Amino acid sequence: MPLRDDDPTVIGEYVLEDRLGAGGMGVVYRARSASGRLVAIKLVHAQYRDDEEFRSRFRQEVAAVRRVSGAFTAAVVDADPDAARPWMATQYVPGPTLADLVREEGPLTAPRIRGLALGLVEALRDIHRAGVVHRDLKPANVLMAEDGPRVIDFGISRAGDNLPLTVTGRVIGTPPFMSPEQLRSPRDVTAASDLFSLGSLLVYAASGHSPFKAESPYLAGYQVMFEAPKLDAVPEPLRTIAERCLDKDPTTRPDLTELHALFRELGTAPTTDDDTTAAARAETGRPITGQAVAERRGAGRTDVDEADAGQAVTERPAPGGVGAGRADDTTADDLLPGLRPVAGGPTEDRSPAGRPAGGRRPRLRVKRRLLLAGAALTVSALSAALMLYPGAEDSSTASGADSVVGYRSASLPGGWRPWQTRLRADSGLPAEYIPVNYDETGCRTDGTDLYCGGTGFVVAKVDAATGKTGWRHGQLPQTARPIGVRDGLVFVYTEPDSTRRRLVALDTRTGKQRWARDISGSEPAALFADGLLTLTPDHSQVIALDTAGRELWRTSEPAGVNCVPTVLGDAPHEVCWEGDDFLDTHPFTLVRLDPDDGTPRARTPMPEKSLALGAVGGRPLFLEAETTEEVYQAGYERPYDAFLRVAPETGKVTRIPLERALRGAATLMDGVVYFVRTSGAVTAVSANSGKVLWELTTDMENLSAPVVSAARDEIYFANRFGRLLALERGTGAELWRTDALDDPGDIATQTPPRVLLVDDAIVATAGNMAFSVNPDEPTEAGPTVPTTGD
Repeated sequence: MPLRDDDPTVIGEYVLEDRLGAGGMGVVYRARSASGRLVAIKLVHAQYRDDEEFRSRFRQEVAAVRRVSGAFTAAVVDADPDAARPWMATQYVPGPTLADLVREEGPLTAPRIRGLALGLVEALRDIHRAGVVHRDLKPANVLMAEDGPRVIDFGISRAGDNLPLTVTGRVIGTPPFMSPEQLRSPRDVTAASDLFSLGSLLVYAASGHSPFKAESPYLAGYQVMFEAPKLDAVPEPLRTIAERCLDKDPTTRPDLTELHALFRELGTAPTTDDDTTAAARAETGRPITGQAVAERRGAGRTDVDEADAGQAVTERPAPGGVGAGRADDTTADDLLPGLRPVAGGPTEDRSPAGRPAGGRRPRLRVKRRLLLAGAALTVSALSAALMLYPGAEDSSTASGADSVVGYRSASLPGGWRPWQTRLRADSGLPAEYIPVNYDETGCRTDGTDLYCGGTGFVVAKVDAATGKTGWRHGQLPQTARPIGVRDGLVFVYTEPDSTRRRLVALDTRTGKQRWARDISGSEPAALFADGLLTLTPDHSQVIALDTAGRELWRTSEPAGVNCVPTVLGDAPHEVCWEGDDFLDTHPFTLVRLDPDDGTPRARTPMPEKSLALGAVGGRPLFLEAETTEEVYQAGYERPYDAFLRVAPETGKVTRIPLERALRGAATLMDGVVYFVRTSGAVTAVSANSGKVLWELTTDMENLSAPVVSAARDEIYFANRFGRLLALERGTGAELWRTDALDDPGDIATQTPPRVLLVDDAIVATAGNMAFSVNPDEPTEAGPTVPTTGD
């Protein structure tokens, strides 16, 4: 929402851009630093500027947040608790609050509840390890970010070595989400109080209301202390877990270690409840009727004021919470699409709970619902979108949308059989190891072997036919990821510490290091036709190396111009802009570099907020955002309305309007751009005309980027729990899908899935698990390969 007349325009060194909401202690704004970094700033209400009690509590909040650092909290960027009006700037997290999400869309589906529960357990681990008790865990204080939930607002938290503040005549907390001991004796509150609040919060996520639903905060508080929670609308097994968390006796509640194990099992066991609701039918794969969709749309639309009874709120936070969030056009149809069977296709034998009998079986259905889809990455993610995915280069100009290829049996590597390999186990880490951050897992292939890396395990060579590990390289717990394979070398970048990054070449046969070089800590490297393209450690110059590590050339740009390298159409480019701000705040120039000496050959001005997709027939292709304002409002799934095609020799730009504005993560393959939304919606668009070729709404959330099998005319996706989805390339018809892996690992909910092909064998990563299946028999899951290697 816009700033008001009485709002400041600058706080500290941050320029305010928007008002995000207000609560009992202060107002929250979105602001931008001089470098272009977005932050969320909490400014204490003016009436409390002279209230030393509030100042003490605010200092305590700042100290608490600074003590807590983890993947599931918003870190402090800056603060001044001694200012005329105290303020604190934290990491800006795009995404709605859980309260806004449930109010707008109703109760969460089982997979989303599982991810939420695991993320909140990790957040509480970080909070409690720092000696802090949050004491106000509620839906309005959980941001549903793209990469997992974030716990915010430590305004009434207490560190173990701090005395509680005495507040006379004020409600400190939110009664429907407070623990009995918090209401009875705030001085005696321990970490177990947060577990009671966690139970209430998960009941809210699953049912749309608190387990202590009352017309006033006083009645809610009475219910918390003396009455049993209302759990009728909560399905098993979550109901049993929530009931244990909501025990009135804090000493009998499960601890975080036990909860972590219990939540990992959510969504994997058949439900014993009546599953006639839309959500249940979506989970079991049965068709959803129009009436069920209507029921789903109306479910759980409780007033957030009711959920937050007892919290003094002067203004309801805007949808999107601390940061822009879910697009306004997302509806229940996006989340729970109508399904219908494949005409004449095979049917399934199902267990009474609705799951396919016999474990992993394909679900052969076609879904034809139309939807809005779109593009997600800005050009500031250029290196992540292109450098980490050399396959983004498109090799043909034909869209493939109208092609018909006769069915043929899968061509598999010699000696292939289904397999699963636990990559973290191969790294020698203890089973209870939890990574500090959740970097993506990824594999590259030379057509025979895989080279995999990520957070929590070192780079490992894996036999694509058997899943056996050949060698491992690196030191734990550093992050290491492969970039590509060429000339008998696998190129990886490692992060020995938080201040530097190294490009390392390893012998594919032995895993021995052949050479290494320090590179920019902000940009990885990418393979191009003649070698590797990267950035110098001081970020000043783009350099080209041959595969032996020898420098071929380096660029030279005027002072004040920043550039990052990228590869489009197998050709070296750099993206340059003026000033010290972040790239996504500026129009930029695309510079085509001569592969022989790095001389600039063409300079093309490009609009800000553009997304580089790759190249079609050697011509770079970008997506253009509708407007900057709409980009901010849309959050992560930004709206794009045109392709921008760049002529390599002249730099001339041809604008190709899209049929309509589209959202989602965009991937270019074989002349088609696939837009994939987090809800599971997929749209295929011709890169040459901008026309929609087909659209499909699935109920598989958080799908990977697709991989296309041109030989079989099929497209494959994975999700973070190890489920696979196959579509017909020309029509989008669903061919099959599989169930989730039994145990993809603790980090599955936070690491993006990846899928690739070795011949026709599908290889995917989910969490710390890599696995391979035959597309002709995708439900035949292989055994877990024993740990091997040196």
